[in-house]
Amino acid sequence: MGDAKEILGLHKVAGLGASAEKRKTPKDAFKKPDGVSREVYALTGGLPPIMPTLDPSSLKRRQIPSKKISWQWLPFKTSARLDNLQLCHWVRMVDGHSPAGDYAFDKYNKAVEVVRYTDEEYNEHLVDPGWSREETDNLFDLCEQFDLRFIIIADRFTPPRSVEELKGRYYSAARAIVLARAAVTDEVADHTLVKDTYNTAYEVDRKRALGIILSQSRQQDHEDAKVLEEAKRITEARLDTKIGEEAELPISAPAVAAPAEASRVLRTSSSPLAIAVDVPAPVATPTPAPPVPVVAPVAAAPSGPRGPRVYSRAALLAQQVHAIGSTAGVRTSKRVDQLLEEYGVRSKPKVPTQAVCAEHLELRKEVITLIQLQKQVQAKEVEVAALRENPFADVPATPSTPKVKGGQTILYERPSKRDHKRKATTKLTETPLSPPYQKRARKMKGSES
Repeated sequence: MGDAKEILGLHKVAGLGASAEKRKTPKDAFKKPDGVSREVYALTGGLPPIMPTLDPSSLKRRQIPSKKISWQWLPFKTSARLDNLQLCHWVRMVDGHSPAGDYAFDKYNKAVEVVRYTDEEYNEHLVDPGWSREETDNLFDLCEQFDLRFIIIADRFTPPRSVEELKGRYYSAARAIVLARAAVTDEVADHTLVKDTYNTAYEVDRKRALGIILSQSRQQDHEDAKVLEEAKRITEARLDTKIGEEAELPISAPAVAAPAEASRVLRTSSSPLAIAVDVPAPVATPTPAPPVPVVAPVAAAPSGPRGPRVYSRAALLAQQVHAIGSTAGVRTSKRVDQLLEEYGVRSKPKVPTQAVCAEHLELRKEVITLIQLQKQVQAKEVEVAALRENPFADVPATPSTPKVKGGQTILYERPSKRDHKRKATTKLTETPLSPPYQKRARKMKGSES
């Protein structure tokens, strides 16, 4: 209002002017310096200090050492040298006393323990027509000096010999000495020289073969890789062909003895999975005797193309087990696995060698034959039970037994599960039945009421 009155040239009211002046209070006691933005000045209240201010009490004071430490150039000796060589180095002195003990880096001086021999041991165990005593002594001295680095030893040995010859002489002599010094051979059975013998001929052949491989050109390497790939492809093709032929083979059906004879076979079987099954004697009936049941054993593997010379321990066994299971059926395969587990037999051999895998497959075939015989025995037991209840009733034929009626052979079809269910007899009640429902006649339009 005061500003508007001033613009219009009116006089101010005394009360209003005094109250406005009273409300005005100095907000900033200091003037904003030049070069500082208003936002920075409002946040900081001024310019930040150029030098950081630290509280001296917050700083850690340096501890004055209680002992006087100095460094001096002093001579020293090391136990690694046997020639009394004297060298110098800087040593840390504490109150004028040097540290006691051997040289600090002597612990890194690791030497190989070389077996040494006496004159009696050499004359008794180390005499070799290809090596003289001077050459053997020189070899052992160089081995001790150069820590069994035979490349350096061969470079300094006279007369010149190959690295393999030097290794063979040293390791054979050291092994003979270790065995001669042991009272019992079992005491040094775990010794490295006794456990791992050096074969000079094998090392020569290995290095020659390695030199041939390393001297090949890139073109030869590519040709070798192609040959290996082609061999792998041929092996896989032969294996696929063999598996296909096994799957396409027909199932043979040799005749098996009657149920009584089958039970005798089960009793006298040498298989660990054989069980004793007692088949009851059949009851005499006027119906003709059923023919002999048929058991379909697993087909043997055909003589197909020759397989790989190397026996595969992984894929081949699994494929053969799958081929046997496919001929027997899924349920029979599961039953075989259950029986093997019950009798503590692994489903997969722990050491799948060729002989073990062959025995494992033979065991699976015997178990499948046993399961099929058990099914036949169960079917005969059902027939015997039915005949005992009603001797004059017609016994349903088994799936493998044809039914004879009126002099004609009728193939019997397997009954469904619904036919096997026994229906419960209904209870007769004395209540009369309700009258039948009669539909009321419908009135036609226009008929007289």
